[in-house]
Amino acid sequence: MELINRDLQSQLLEKWNSKKVLVVIGPRQVGKTTLIRSLCEKEGNYLFINGDDAEDRVLLENAGKTKLEQIIGTNKTVFIDEAQRIKDIGLILKIIHDQIKGVLLIASGSSAFDLANEVNEPLTGRKWEFTMFPLSWNELNQHFGYFQQLKNLEQYLIYGLYPEVVVNTNKEEILIQLSGSYLYKDLLQYKNIRKSDVLDKLLLALALQVGSEVNYSELSQTVGVDRATVEQYITLLEKVFVIFRLNPLARNVRNEINTSRKIYFYDNGIRNSIIRNFKPLTLRQDVGALWENYLISERIKFLSTNKINCRYYFWRTYQQQEIDWIEEKDGIFYAYEFKWNPKKTKKKFPKTFTDNYKIEKTMVVTPENCNEFLSL
Repeated sequence: MELINRDLQSQLLEKWNSKKVLVVIGPRQVGKTTLIRSLCEKEGNYLFINGDDAEDRVLLENAGKTKLEQIIGTNKTVFIDEAQRIKDIGLILKIIHDQIKGVLLIASGSSAFDLANEVNEPLTGRKWEFTMFPLSWNELNQHFGYFQQLKNLEQYLIYGLYPEVVVNTNKEEILIQLSGSYLYKDLLQYKNIRKSDVLDKLLLALALQVGSEVNYSELSQTVGVDRATVEQYITLLEKVFVIFRLNPLARNVRNEINTSRKIYFYDNGIRNSIIRNFKPLTLRQDVGALWENYLISERIKFLSTNKINCRYYFWRTYQQQEIDWIEEKDGIFYAYEFKWNPKKTKKKFPKTFTDNYKIEKTMVVTPENCNEFLSL
């Protein structure tokens, strides 16, 4: 099967000759290495350094300008993959950028907390940073076409959008491998977390609560660790791009809930793999949650890829009035409800919300009109 073009390619090419370091972060197995190597190959000879390779890591230990010049040699392009595995990577990148002229430098990493923390200060003003996610609706739309996209929608909700999963038939086997070693690799290696059984229990609890408000105290009882540990693990799972939090909007209305959080998975397939449920939608009780998780994760990809700066929330009151997804841009609000079954769409948004906020748009998103929401 031919390669699916990635939106990030044009963004990287736009900055290719900017004389700054290009930093690409994102989950493992989403295609960062494949994309960057293909771009480097078009430039001709390039040096590839693999942070997952122990020999490559040792080679760069305590490397100053002279040693780095010897390593780079005549190469004009240097690609350091899984850069977060390399000690003092930020300083190494800074030395190459500042002292070895005429070298295009690209670094990628799957662990946001290490890579971002290590490169932010040394590379202040010296880098462009990008985030790469699993395949997006728009990328697949361009590849398959809208008609086929609608046919594929159920598969996306069940198996997610990791490239290897999308293009192969043994989807369940691939996902089980990804959600095992993939999920824990960075955490176990970099943060000295040894309680993988706690991670298993926590991820299962979160997967079963997708779309619902999460109570950290209840989670701590379920998992069997204190609340502080639950919060720490959730933060780390966010930073390796497994889950993300959605905060409530609570500003003007007295009975708005303002302390809860919702937690979603960046990929439906990973979520379903954790609960070991790949049944078709007609046999499931969680279709609404799958649709909500899919749309919100897709929307986050879209906002990130298109550099759209906005805040986003969910909204709920103690009277059970709720809205699934709200975006705030320049004090203006855009509100969205998600319904898998178009026949169940409610016509009006709560007056409690619309009377208290400056609303630009409301929309009920179903399979029939999701292309509009995912391409706005």
